[in-house]
Amino acid sequence: MGCHIAVVGTGRVGRPTAYTLLCERLVDELSLVDVKPGLAWAFSEELKHAAASLKLDVEINAYERDEDVSGADLVVITAGKPRMPGVKMSRRDLVYENARTIAYIAEVMPPRNRGARWVVVSNPVDAMATLFKKVSGESYVISTGDHADTLRFRVKLAEELGVPFSQVEGYVGGEHGKAAYPLWSTVRIGGQPLDEYLASTGKTLNREAVIDYVRGVSKRIVDIIGGTEYGPASAFRDIIRSIIEDRHEIYSVAVSRELPGIPEAVNINVPIHVGWSLGPDLWEELTEEERRAIIEAAKAIYETYKLGLEALGKTP
Repeated sequence: MGCHIAVVGTGRVGRPTAYTLLCERLVDELSLVDVKPGLAWAFSEELKHAAASLKLDVEINAYERDEDVSGADLVVITAGKPRMPGVKMSRRDLVYENARTIAYIAEVMPPRNRGARWVVVSNPVDAMATLFKKVSGESYVISTGDHADTLRFRVKLAEELGVPFSQVEGYVGGEHGKAAYPLWSTVRIGGQPLDEYLASTGKTLNREAVIDYVRGVSKRIVDIIGGTEYGPASAFRDIIRSIIEDRHEIYSVAVSRELPGIPEAVNINVPIHVGWSLGPDLWEELTEEERRAIIEAAKAIYETYKLGLEALGKTP
């Protein structure tokens, strides 16, 4: 099923994401938006050339104003300032500048894109999704959250255990960032729970090394290449495909959730069935320790979200 997807922001993340969606034949209309004069147009021309190569009859639009996009079924928001190479900077450090960008998009785009599904990529992504939902009042707002971390988790597990990537299942939850938390109870190796697999094979696993990799590899990539591109674009493709094809596959994305000790709902990552509608999730299947870690991550997201509100001169 093709549909109209808008990608807001055509920088280092937006471009590979849009290209991946095109190559996967997930769109019959693609709208690109970037405030930098000429950037969306230049990229749209490149994508038209790619579409000709693929023999795809796709309508590709370019805009410099967010409010000019209309009739999108799904909007991917990648706009905002990225982390900088060689600078000690977390995703949370981006909140002040990106909050203004996200709030503006949340105000001007929904009126012309009613019923759209909103997928937030801009960092700090979980807090920005929470902010977008607050400002827009839209019901279907997710962040791409911990799916990219989940893929990194599976890669490191496969390498440490000497098994193919395809044999590894398992999710990361909590925050996409410092409070990312591997959900060990969800790990399966060839369909076998992790502890059973280790016992039956005699293998050992350095779990701290896995956690360090999940939380730190993207910053190392940013410092060397300048940004992460193809891994995240592939992760976003998974999520978007599951939404528009209504697959209801399980992904660790951040969905609005009320949790104890937090004054309002925040977008927090719990593995959940993702389609044109959302749910059910795996919350009840997680261990008490994992649920506590997710609640602590949600508190951190809420504090970052509050900083975003401060940047807008608002209060929770």
